[in-house]
Amino acid sequence: MIIIGLTGRNAGGKTTAGQTLVTKGFYYVSLSDVIRNEAKKRGLSDVRENLIALGNELRERHGTGALAELTVAEMDPDKNYVVDSVRHPAEVAALKKAGSFSLFHIFAPLEARFERSLARARDGDAKTLQDFIAQEQREFASSNAAAQQLLQTESLATRTIENSGTLEEFKARLDVVLRETQIAFSRPSWDEYFMNIAKQVAARGNCMKRQVAAVIVAEKRIISTGYNGTPRGVKNCNEGGCPRCNGFSESGKNLDECLCSHGEENAIVQASYHGIAIKDATLYTTYSPCLMCSKMIINAGIRRVVYNDAYPLNDTATRMLAEAKVDLVKLKLD
Repeated sequence: MIIIGLTGRNAGGKTTAGQTLVTKGFYYVSLSDVIRNEAKKRGLSDVRENLIALGNELRERHGTGALAELTVAEMDPDKNYVVDSVRHPAEVAALKKAGSFSLFHIFAPLEARFERSLARARDGDAKTLQDFIAQEQREFASSNAAAQQLLQTESLATRTIENSGTLEEFKARLDVVLRETQIAFSRPSWDEYFMNIAKQVAARGNCMKRQVAAVIVAEKRIISTGYNGTPRGVKNCNEGGCPRCNGFSESGKNLDECLCSHGEENAIVQASYHGIAIKDATLYTTYSPCLMCSKMIINAGIRRVVYNDAYPLNDTATRMLAEAKVDLVKLKLD
């Protein structure tokens, strides 16, 4: 997810920048919307003075990054966002955690901002340049750490974009900065990618003891999957199909009475069932393989096993895999 934050002073052109980025495929949100929603609940008018006071109160009560955290919680990770009205360093920190984040400072000279404020004609806005300056100075004067800290926030900006000319010039500058912005995605490694898939496959497991799954991969392509549970055509374990598991037998005891097949076993057998070769493949499993599954892995020609958690009864299996020159790699994911 790409997130572009917008900061800057009153009537500088942040909303215009946001609307322009919407035409580039971004979804527009504003931290001020959180404040406006709260003002509406309280029956307050959304004049600037009320919104600033309420924003300060929300940060003081819920944490200085609260407005950004609440906004991020509503974001869809499959979309890119432009976030207007970033006014506190803690909001910058919260947005950085959410995706590939850049902060744009939208700058315009004082007189230009005042003229735009007059043209906008919002309730509560200053009607003279002197009042406009005084209002701005009051907003910067607070010593409350939870109050908006616009000057500090502007200093954290990745880029400053001047908005002192025509709308077309401003859009052109914004377009150049957007193209030059470094986007750094946090992508999982191939091992993390396939292990996460194995963890999803495990959710299909029907064993009452634990849900385990394996994914077999060749040349970065999944060729077989398997999860633990009773064999095809036999009542599912969680429906009473395996007396041992449903009796919650002591771990490691009466294993010869268990009707459930292991995830690794099912992945290997599934490949055989469909006539798919798995020689030299990698097997990803949510638990390290037991002795029986390790023997199957070796004889199937699998060269590498990556596991998430260690099976408690596999010392012999581990030694045997090493002797057979099968790489065994632990990859612990949350």
